[in-house]
Order: sequence, then C-alpha cells, then structure tokens
Amino acid sequence: MKGLRRFLDRIKPDFEPGGRFGRLHSTFDAFETFLFVPDKTTHSGSHIRDAMDLKRTMIIVVLALMPCLLFGMYNVGLQHFRAIGVADAALWSCFWFGFLKVLPIIIVSYVVGLGIEFISAQIRGHEVNEGFLVTGMLIPLVMPVDIPLWMVAVATAFSVIIGKEVFGGTGMNIFNPALLARAFVFFAYTPYISGEKVWIAGLTKGEGIVDGFSGATPLGDAASAVLNHTKEIIWTQGGPLEWFLGTMPGSVGETSKLAILIGAVILLWTGIASWRIMLSVFAGGYLMGLLFNLIGLNAYMDIPAYYHLLMGGFAFGAVFMATDPVTGSQTNTGKYIYGLLIGVMAVLIRVVNPGYPEGMMLSILLMNAVAPLIDYYVVQANIRRRTRRLKTVK
Repeated sequence: MKGLRRFLDRIKPDFEPGGRFGRLHSTFDAFETFLFVPDKTTHSGSHIRDAMDLKRTMIIVVLALMPCLLFGMYNVGLQHFRAIGVADAALWSCFWFGFLKVLPIIIVSYVVGLGIEFISAQIRGHEVNEGFLVTGMLIPLVMPVDIPLWMVAVATAFSVIIGKEVFGGTGMNIFNPALLARAFVFFAYTPYISGEKVWIAGLTKGEGIVDGFSGATPLGDAASAVLNHTKEIIWTQGGPLEWFLGTMPGSVGETSKLAILIGAVILLWTGIASWRIMLSVFAGGYLMGLLFNLIGLNAYMDIPAYYHLLMGGFAFGAVFMATDPVTGSQTNTGKYIYGLLIGVMAVLIRVVNPGYPEGMMLSILLMNAVAPLIDYYVVQANIRRRTRRLKTVK
C-alpha cells in the first residue's frame, strides 16, 4: 500500500487544477479517497470530528448488505433447481448459478450509476461522493433475477439523474434513489417486475421447467385470494419459518429475513441506522395488521398480523430503505412518526389494493416527500412548548 501511496503522490500534481490533466481532478480525487483516507483538515472555526466519514459510512452499509446478497445468490440457484425438478442440488451449485445470474445486474448498476456520477462531478467541478456505493448495491437487490440488463441500466440512469443529480447530488436528494429505480421499472415495464414468473431464473422462458410449477410469492398468494374472492389463502411457498429463512421466490435480496436481521444488527451496532425508524416501521405494520384482523372483511385481513412483516420487501425496506439518513426525518420525534406511517401505509396499500401487493416501495417514497413536513411541525411544536414555558417562568 505504501508503494501505491507514493505512486499517487507522484502523479497527483498532474491532476491538480492547472496541471496537465487538471480537468480530471474530480475523477482522480474519487479514486484516491476510495483507496485512502483523505488527509484534509479544517483550518478555520471549531469543529468536532471523528473517524466516521461518508466513505466509512457507505462501506459499513455495503457490508451490512452482504448477507442479503450472498443468500440471494444462493436462493436464486435454489429456486431455479427446484423449478426444473432438481430437489437435492448442492449448496455450491445453487450459489454459483445465482452468482452468475446476479453479478451482471450488479456490474450494470455500478457501471451506469458511477459513470453518471463521474460525468456530473466533472461537469460541475465537484468531488465524486461515495453515496452510490450503497445505491449501486441496493438496486440489484430489489430487482427480480430475470430482469433484462438494459432495463437495469435505464432504471439506474433515471434514479441517478432524476433522483439525485437534479437535486444537487448526494445529500440533497428527496427520494431514495434505489426505490426510484424499482418504481421506474414497475410503472414503465410492469410485466418484468410483477406476476409469478419473473422471480425465478428461467421460468419466463420455460427452460426445462417442471409442468405446473408456480413461482408465486406469499404476497402473490394473498393478493390472488382477494382478487378471486376466496375465503382462505392457499400458501404455495411454505409458511412463516420458510419466509423468515428466505427459501422462496422474490427479489434477489429481499427474501431472507434472517440475513436482513444480521444486516440490521450491523447497522444498529455501528450507529449508522436509526433504531427509532426501524422499530416504528415494524410497529406500524404490525398494528395495522391487527386493525385489519378486527375488521376481517376478506382472507387477507384474517391472516396473523406478523405475516405482513415476513412477506415481500417489508423487512428489507424497514432496515435499509426507510433508515436512509438523507431522505428520512431528522428529528427524533419525527423518526417515530415517519417510521410508523411507513409501516401503516405499506400494509394498507397491500390489503386495500391487491392489484399492487408490494406496498413498501410506494409507502417509503410517499413518506420521503412528507419527511421534511413532519420535521417542520415537530420543530414548531418544540418552539411553542418552549415559548409557553418561558411565559410561565416570567
């Protein structure tokens, strides 16, 4: 590493403003700060700083996503081999198959997203931020495995340009970029991210698939029961234990609640994510499920309330999407309100609109837009309380 450091120090003057490659200063700075901790210090004013800079924060989040990614790769292979009638496929065979399927999605996400980030930084003369390190991993994890790569590229470009750069870049965006990419695919190319066939590799093309095999997710089973006006939901993908472990069809990184739980522990232990938001999202979803149990107008409303926390992308959204420090509420009280409303709305959308069974994405995006308003009223309420106390003292 010392040799690499000396090499960068030797060529650095050429990339400084006024040097031979001064126009590429932002690009050089991005690679340098990715490889080594920046040596910049504060020269004026008093500041308190610690070792947790943006780069370290993003890397910890990526590490927290690794259990979801690794299990997602294994599950992609597992579901494929089940679909073709191979019930005893080896763990390594499942993982290798999933690795080869998921890796191209990751590569496209990072190449397109970072390419746009670098170009934007060069045009503006700004530093390249590390924010896309997380977004570039989140986008593949919330996509179905059989999605065409060109759609991933278009969705990634949309999320970076419309979701971030038009607002000023990392830290200025209103909506979660990864969710914007998923929303773009859902509304622009709905057949490629909904239904029963998109969640299992090869199912859409019928590549040796066993006759009658279904790739329905638990959310799909519940929605079908409501749409068909049946009194009981027929679960085609096991029960709560299987949903918790994640051995079922779904988006690449959203199926295993165990892997998500490991990621949540990492984020909470390092102080990266807000426990207030996580807790309140799960509380809101569970309480809304209990409320529907009391109403009980259809089979979906009669399922145990905790089922909602295990189905679809609810847990993944609560841990990795809702806790985004840029697009969520900033005040402590606002975090409780923000998270609670996300959980409530996610379950509400699922049950009331069975044609759109995955309500987590839409609920988080809606609350992203409302988060500044929540903080505003929380701050105003604090100001009014303090004003009343001041009058009482006088």
